[in-house]
Amino acid sequence: MIRGVIFDMDGLMFDTERLWDTVWEPLCREMGFAMPEDSETFFASGRGLAGEALHAHILRYFPAADPEQMVREAQRLAGERFAQGVPCKPGLRELLDTLARHGLPCIVASSSPRELILQNLNSTGTARYFADVVCGSDVAHSKPAPDIFQLAARRIGVNIRECLVLEDSFNGVRAGHAAGAVTVMVPDLAQPTEEIRRLYTRCCRDLFEVRELLLAGEL
Repeated sequence: MIRGVIFDMDGLMFDTERLWDTVWEPLCREMGFAMPEDSETFFASGRGLAGEALHAHILRYFPAADPEQMVREAQRLAGERFAQGVPCKPGLRELLDTLARHGLPCIVASSSPRELILQNLNSTGTARYFADVVCGSDVAHSKPAPDIFQLAARRIGVNIRECLVLEDSFNGVRAGHAAGAVTVMVPDLAQPTEEIRRLYTRCCRDLFEVRELLLAGEL
């Protein structure tokens, strides 16, 4: 039985993964680097990472870079873009309203910086639905490690095995599975691979379908 819901943010709640991807080309121009030849793999394999895992990812593609500086500049550029407003994913508000009516606690667990998470929640009017926020810097190991979801479950006082984790990224699904949560993937920029299909509980076309399954008692 689901007693709490843990939301990823980028690509799951808000259509921001595409916006994050647009940050890297101007960032590389500013810092004098060439974009990776396989930029799609660079984007896809980096989604959901934070901290040392993100730094290691950057160094694989930019060996001469200062990864901390690149992350700071990427976050600055993203913050400037997000300040213009971010679009909610289809079904988000309807799902949040339903969860609130049923008294299920919700929390955001995102690898993004806390300031950007709060900015997006406040600008979209969705902050009121969430009991708390957990960000990448709150844990020692970022996704695909389970730490962020385990901490989120503790914050809302629900056993992780009774939590529904909603994710769009491969690293997020890996983390949800490793944590022992009921893990549902709502694909955004990448469709699940054979590996990912073995890890999630369900795959939904959008958050409307998640809501339907919850109401039908199928999650």
